[in-house]
Amino acid sequence: MWRIGITGSIATGKSTVLKAFADLDVPVLSADEAVAELYRGEAVAPVEAAFPGVTRDGHIDRTVLSQRLAEDPTGFKRLEAIVHPLVRGHIAEFLAEAERAGHALAVVEVPLLFENGHDYGFDAVAVTWVDEATQRQRALARPGMNVEKLDAILARQMPQADKKARATYLFDTGEPPETIAEMVGALVDSIRAKGPRQ
Repeated sequence: MWRIGITGSIATGKSTVLKAFADLDVPVLSADEAVAELYRGEAVAPVEAAFPGVTRDGHIDRTVLSQRLAEDPTGFKRLEAIVHPLVRGHIAEFLAEAERAGHALAVVEVPLLFENGHDYGFDAVAVTWVDEATQRQRALARPGMNVEKLDAILARQMPQADKKARATYLFDTGEPPETIAEMVGALVDSIRAKGPRQ
């Protein structure tokens, strides 16, 4: 089975490309969704122990946790040490299940794939990108986002040009959705035509 990772900077259309794969019956997983699930289960106790007071109704309140991290950015490393191994396990199990089910490929979206230095065993990496003006416009339109917060997020992310240089496949999400869907369709067809990866 072919394992493809999707990554890209904030507001560059990762979820759009992931959905295009899902629409073609390709098994997909978002690392952000895996984190959300962990914050309702396995990660609650260790995160609460490291950041007392971030639990609400038995799950991690991401707004409270974000505020805590904004006040003390050194907390990111502590949080990542707890959450990243759990996410990696979640992704490994997802890929194993997809392979057992006989799929030709499976796709996982990992926003900080290059930044966190773990390759997850991907055979190829698709990078989403868009011009900087569009990226900032999209990001600033999100609820709760402002210039200071966006700049802080971008400072923790590898520049788009560096990500593009490391890509196996590139998706310019400034293109119309139907164009992106066609590009993804062509890629899926080519991979399925290769047959299972040994």
